[in-house]
Amino acid sequence: MGIRDLLNRPAFRRLLVAQSVASFGDWLGTFALVALVLERTGSATAAGGVLVLRLLPSALAAPLVARVVTRWRHRGVLMTANLVRAGLAAALPFLPSLWWLCGWAVALGVVGLMFLPARDAAVPVLLRHRGEEPGGRTLQLANGVTMALSCAMIPIGAGAFGALVFLSDLLAWTGRDHLVAVSALDAAAYLISLVAVRGLPRLGPRRGARGAGLLAALRFPAVGAVLPAVAAVSLGLGSLFAVGAPFVRDVLRAGFAGFGALVALLGVGAFAGVLGARLCRGAGLIGQIRLGAAAQGLVIIAMGALASTAWWFPGTVLLAAAATATLIGGITYLQETLAGPGRALGLTALHAVLRSGWAVAAAAASAAADALGRTSLVPVDVAPAGLVLIVAGLAVFCGTFLVRRPDGEDRAVTDLG
Repeated sequence: MGIRDLLNRPAFRRLLVAQSVASFGDWLGTFALVALVLERTGSATAAGGVLVLRLLPSALAAPLVARVVTRWRHRGVLMTANLVRAGLAAALPFLPSLWWLCGWAVALGVVGLMFLPARDAAVPVLLRHRGEEPGGRTLQLANGVTMALSCAMIPIGAGAFGALVFLSDLLAWTGRDHLVAVSALDAAAYLISLVAVRGLPRLGPRRGARGAGLLAALRFPAVGAVLPAVAAVSLGLGSLFAVGAPFVRDVLRAGFAGFGALVALLGVGAFAGVLGARLCRGAGLIGQIRLGAAAQGLVIIAMGALASTAWWFPGTVLLAAAATATLIGGITYLQETLAGPGRALGLTALHAVLRSGWAVAAAAASAAADALGRTSLVPVDVAPAGLVLIVAGLAVFCGTFLVRRPDGEDRAVTDLG
């Protein structure tokens, strides 16, 4: 099955529209949040801390989210998540203090975690043909298209935010008027996504299914096989985002414009990762996961050791491609191996580890780089941010040895209902 065949499926096409528009809203809201925190505090550290709050609660909220996505119908979860996020987006300009912004970021992170596993669990259901589950290649292509469109929303969201800010300056809007315009567009994006989801057929789990706790997912061999690689990916990406800006500015002397180019290249790399995932089909999904995570670790080590723009910018593309191929392989493996509420449960564990691991890695990498910058005991002639990346890359590479194929390649249906 090719991309054209996928897009000819009306239900899957609706899900793609819903996902893409919601992802646009996510990134537009992220840029608005950063701008608002910077405007009120003038602190880049505060802005980074609020962003971490969007991801870190995933670990704490994951047990509750697991109960929701294994008990509620996926379409209802998607619609509820969009409706709540639309309300949160509309409220952003009117929050009175930094503490309210922190609470807003936490709430948005929790609701976002509900959306992702419900979306991924819906993909195999929407691609069924005459009652038969889709094959691994079809799922991998569908996940690749979904992830590529999500990554495309990063520059589109940034462009929309910049255009609205420019327009507000042109019209001499003052106070929070410019942020109201951004929030209105953000809320509208979530409502459009809600309308698209509403047209989907009814998805599982069946009504009255027994909800399951997150710890149940850890008993699934498939989940245990995938999570080490997902944790490695989150470690690498979190470390890069935490120390990337100071490394590009202070070591590469490329300034914040260079870091902006770095973020844009992450989107390019994500598209390359979709193509790379198709080229790795011969290695099998577990092999693809191992190769992707190992490649990411090696690239991060090289980025930390080589303080050169000639390597950093192509290295960023390679890093994003490797991370994307790993995540596509992990999501596809869980979709193909698990079924029923167990599929949603496993995907919840994957996204919880990815988001919370990203936040923890970003916080730890920032603290480590700051600590190394204040000491003269560093044994090698490498910038503190570079040393942090080298250590993170080694951890990512070593993490690939924890990825093991389940005994007997158990593909049994996991139904918790």
